[in-house]
Amino acid sequence: MTSAGRFAPSPSGELHVGNLRTAILAWLFAKSSGRKFLLRVEDLDRARSGAEAGQLRDLQAVGVSWEDAVVRQTERAELYAAAIKRLSAEGRTYECFCTRREIQEAPSAPHAPQGAYPGTCRRLSHAEREIRRATRPASIRLRSEVSEWGVEDQLHGQYVGVVDDFVLRRNDGVTAYNLAVVVDDAAQGIDQVVRGDDLLPSTPRQAYLATLLGLQIPEYAHVPLVVNHDGVRLAKRDGAVTLGDLAAVGIPAERVRDLILESLDLPDGSVQDALPHFTPKNVPKEPWVWKTPRA
Repeated sequence: MTSAGRFAPSPSGELHVGNLRTAILAWLFAKSSGRKFLLRVEDLDRARSGAEAGQLRDLQAVGVSWEDAVVRQTERAELYAAAIKRLSAEGRTYECFCTRREIQEAPSAPHAPQGAYPGTCRRLSHAEREIRRATRPASIRLRSEVSEWGVEDQLHGQYVGVVDDFVLRRNDGVTAYNLAVVVDDAAQGIDQVVRGDDLLPSTPRQAYLATLLGLQIPEYAHVPLVVNHDGVRLAKRDGAVTLGDLAAVGIPAERVRDLILESLDLPDGSVQDALPHFTPKNVPKEPWVWKTPRA
């Protein structure tokens, strides 16, 4: 299978400048390493009407193109179910009946990493599970055999993070992100994952899960976010941060693309023209502070 990189937005709204910068970086990483570039819509959670079409349009407007058809997670339930079935057959899963509040209020297990699931339902007897099944639906958790796992990241080096008994399928039947992303990347031949560094803490869980499923662990590069003047991750509330909002104040998509390329110390003009000048080791390590330019 041909190796590939990808961009995988959730269709919950418009892409903002930070999303577009990450998409351009993912494209540059893939193309500079001779990989295909794919697009996956991560629509397991509720999608906003029209958001996907708008996101694809905005990506194309800043010069990001992709090979092959767009993949949508809502069309891949059988793959996720097969992965959970395999893990369950190996004794690596269990039902969990905890509410979010119960997890927050539960005492942590001895020596458990901060923020880890305390393992409340891991120790339930068969009879106790039967009682709980009658009162609430269960999620499916991984029965992890480790408490932490290490990954190698092109920008961050060796990173070791928490691996707990994380959720594989929520109690509403929806596949959890950590399982879906691992299964999808392997199925699509994606061996390079470039995304925002806010997702780095979840990466050890995904790498560990890939190991259990006998899947290849991708190369990772978690890139800095775009932030507002307070150093907080950029969001819609920060004003003109989407292509639509910026166009309304006289700033076209081409200008936004050029600003993004300049923030990466690359020549403006097009992502294709910038490609020969791109080197992963030269990617800035600090967040980029967004200031809406004048029209």
